[in-house]
Amino acid sequence: MNSKSGHEVVDDLHLLLEVIPQDLREALLARPGREELLEIVLDLGRPPEARYAGESVYISQEPVHADTLEYIASRVGEFGEDNRAGIPATLHRISAMRNRRGHIVGLTLRIGRAVYGTIDIMRDIVETGKNILLMGRPGIGKTTKLRELARVLADEFGKRVVVVDTSNEIAGDGDIPHPAIGRARRMQVRRPDLQHAVMIEAVENHMPEVIVIDEIGTEAEALASRTIAERGVQLVGTAHGNSLDNLMMNPTLADLIGGIQTVILSDEEAARRRTQKSVLERKAPPTFDIVVEIIEIDQLAIHYDVAETVDAFLRGERLSPEIRQRQPDGSVEVATSQQVGYGWGGNGPRKEARTSVAKRTVGKIMRIFPYGINRSKLEKALQDLQIDAQIVKDAAEADAILALKAYQRREGAKLREAAGNAPVHILRANTYNQILIALREIFRVKQRSAEDTVLKEAERAVKQVLETLQPVELPPVPAPLRRIQHRLANQYGLASNSMGVEPKRRVRISPR
Repeated sequence: MNSKSGHEVVDDLHLLLEVIPQDLREALLARPGREELLEIVLDLGRPPEARYAGESVYISQEPVHADTLEYIASRVGEFGEDNRAGIPATLHRISAMRNRRGHIVGLTLRIGRAVYGTIDIMRDIVETGKNILLMGRPGIGKTTKLRELARVLADEFGKRVVVVDTSNEIAGDGDIPHPAIGRARRMQVRRPDLQHAVMIEAVENHMPEVIVIDEIGTEAEALASRTIAERGVQLVGTAHGNSLDNLMMNPTLADLIGGIQTVILSDEEAARRRTQKSVLERKAPPTFDIVVEIIEIDQLAIHYDVAETVDAFLRGERLSPEIRQRQPDGSVEVATSQQVGYGWGGNGPRKEARTSVAKRTVGKIMRIFPYGINRSKLEKALQDLQIDAQIVKDAAEADAILALKAYQRREGAKLREAAGNAPVHILRANTYNQILIALREIFRVKQRSAEDTVLKEAERAVKQVLETLQPVELPPVPAPLRRIQHRLANQYGLASNSMGVEPKRRVRISPR
């Protein structure tokens, strides 16, 4: 047991060390910095490696033998379809690598740590009984807070809590859940694509008052969340994306905050609102009442009324979440977003640099993982747009993932697992222009003047079609600019098609 940033940390490391051979155990115990140990890597024919925060060291020069791997595998839980096993009542994870014959040739023993005291900063929010959604970048502590939320709701509030533990991150891989979830019950999920079904099963079979769910990431899971909320069960969960703004722009998960639709107003109503006839509005009540954005483990941005926040966003108004900072002495400092330079505008996050808070919250994405995307085209697009970003080879290191729509259809579950909590941007085709458009959206790069002109013409045409319900033909433009016109029409729910031959090929926008 140790302490970190005023929080109590329990690692149960002795239980993990008991499953490895004595010589390796003694070598690890002889080294300082146990609290910084992240994982132990054992690959057949290679020296065993211990990975700490900031360094990796060999704990023996003797290569790992097959009997060492068999010894460890026999002392942990049964490996599932995902090649993961656990130790009962711990958060440690043992993952296997296998050869073509199915024999284990490598093991990764990851140390799991339970951190207590992380929700003191938001305890009053937990007490409201409302549906709470946690968001934030990977590794920021969403699951840590979710685990403690489950324990507090079960033990201190006496509620019937069921944890739907898809990746076993919340309560560990063993059949006996870790004590960190207290009296909460845990349902494991056999395959990630079955998570939504287990969510509904939990409500129908076990009469929970609270459902705790980690990593809501698909349309089916968003729909299951709405179904659960409509049955009066409190939802506490996490979702892919760093902020509420990410969620609004994600068509797959936008239903969590009510969904967004295009509405055509009457002339009188448009005049009363002083807006165009075509406006964006929220479809339905949000599934989650409160969104908590985790900026740092002890720093939060809180949207208390998601419905009001989304409506204001769609009206182009500034949003002002409450910012909370836990101080070293345990006290909580509260400020408005204007005071710390954290804000939103009608076009998404507004970058302000008055404090480091704003930089961390709305800083540009720096690492991109291409999932089926041509790397050379991506490099060229980054260079042409003068974007300072790094293309990484490991999805776990990425701040954003670019993926082809074909891969999303064929390998949806695999893509979701690879993405983790990083936002995924789907491209229809593996072309330079598609990559260019996606990067402009991610980095909010201003379009060139030619594109501005074409976009304004297309916006006028869309407005005319919405008002008259008659088709409109646009002037001829090159193919890359026509794609922008098609995309805009689709955003407003209109049909579009290209007609004519080059160089007079043009776009026709019409009602569906």
